[in-house]
Amino acid sequence: MSKKSRKARSFQKDNNIVHPSFDQHHTSDWHPLDEEINGRRDQRYVKNIKPRSEGQAELMKAIDEYSLTMAIGPAGTGKTYLAIAKAAEALEKGQIERIILSRPAMEAGESLGYLPGDLQEKMAPYLRPLYDCLGDRMGGKKVRQYIEDGTIEIAPIGFMRGRTLNNSFIVIDEAQNCTYGQLKMILSRLGWHSTMVVTGDPEQSDLLDGMSGLADIARRLEALKNVAVCYLDETDIVRHPLVADMLGVL
Repeated sequence: MSKKSRKARSFQKDNNIVHPSFDQHHTSDWHPLDEEINGRRDQRYVKNIKPRSEGQAELMKAIDEYSLTMAIGPAGTGKTYLAIAKAAEALEKGQIERIILSRPAMEAGESLGYLPGDLQEKMAPYLRPLYDCLGDRMGGKKVRQYIEDGTIEIAPIGFMRGRTLNNSFIVIDEAQNCTYGQLKMILSRLGWHSTMVVTGDPEQSDLLDGMSGLADIARRLEALKNVAVCYLDETDIVRHPLVADMLGVL
């Protein structure tokens, strides 16, 4: 059976459907930037990212002008994509030395613990949206190279404790799944000549009610003149128009 046909089917184990990428017989040759998945992204985009709404334009302007930007808004507003596009742009211009992308290790109701491999292998499926954004902007091969040499680092929030992030562009994604304490810790990692963008939607937290610290942190930081807090809404959604309609009634 060819590798392609093996990847086309799923395995039934203990009443759970397990993608062959996560099966113990196939994990060793799997990578989140697999050439079969990202081959179409091997060509680098040369055009600049342009905002598709007023909210996105304000967010991009804020990222350019502030060291810390909070991007708050519903799914589909381009928060993560624009932040990572700006990070890739800064790296290619030599304005920073590395990109650091982080997410809380929140499983959104699904268990990752059964997956084989080390922490990076376990987290890779959950961090896939970040890989996709990077691949769109740089191409899969270049992203793989940057990850291997440490120019791009992708890690859970917990791994940021005790560090000072200088000469970096830091993107904290899915921040609605961070507690107040976690966000306070990660915000204090900001070092010299660095930019940090925190993205999230307080309405979609997977934490228990009252545990997410995103809304409270954003409200407090609004009082600081050197911090940008950008609120996006349904008018900024750039996915299928039905997404905005559904979010309006759900």
